[in-house]
Amino acid sequence: MRTTAVPALDKTFQILDLITDSSQPLTAAHIAKQLGLPRSSTHNILQSLLSKHVIYKDTDNRFHLGSYLMYWAGKYAQQQGVIQLFKDLIVQYPVLLQHTVTLSKLDLGQVVFLACHEAPAPLGFTFRAGVRVPAVFSATGKAMLSTLSMPAIESLYEGVFPEPTTPNGVNNFDNLATELDAIHSSRISLDDGQLREGMYCLGTYIRNASGNAIAGMAVSFLQAEYDSKREEVSSVLVELAEQMEQRLGFKQCHQL
Repeated sequence: MRTTAVPALDKTFQILDLITDSSQPLTAAHIAKQLGLPRSSTHNILQSLLSKHVIYKDTDNRFHLGSYLMYWAGKYAQQQGVIQLFKDLIVQYPVLLQHTVTLSKLDLGQVVFLACHEAPAPLGFTFRAGVRVPAVFSATGKAMLSTLSMPAIESLYEGVFPEPTTPNGVNNFDNLATELDAIHSSRISLDDGQLREGMYCLGTYIRNASGNAIAGMAVSFLQAEYDSKREEVSSVLVELAEQMEQRLGFKQCHQL
């Protein structure tokens, strides 16, 4: 097992893995002995896991995996469902297939790329799954941020606006608010060279059955082709997002 810079976290995962792999529930003493851990730290970790319902203890003081793990599993399955929808449905839109189209999620103040359809011609920027960029400069990030209040957005950054990555980057919360206001009517966000000079991106959000924006999509262009393509691509991008939302159970009565 790989170790981290947080020993308590390593011990926690060792305990959870042991409980998961065991054919029968285990007592605290058995867990401590099998893993070679001090009984005191084992007890403390088990109590923390119990308080969060990650594990539970039966009447014989033996430990089992708890119900909170279903919450994590459900979130993971939901995320995977969005990725598969993206892959299944984008092939129905030839206009989008000509371009690089990315699917992302918002993680605190950053955008994390989940999936990408690569354009036939390279853009010079790598959209790999797991790559993170500041949400305030990216089209998908702005689209998803537009569904939040400004106080909520400022709290993501603890009141400190990120340093722009290009000279084109929005540089304070007031200017960001102006950009986000424009998204509310059109549902389309714009990265006009804020993430990478010479690259323009149009983005939108995807809502789930509860009406929450759980992902964003963006189409990327070279600056030279943006003006001629933006209107057609914006329309088709929103159409794809709405189709994905319908599959996810979103109803139009949920309004942002």
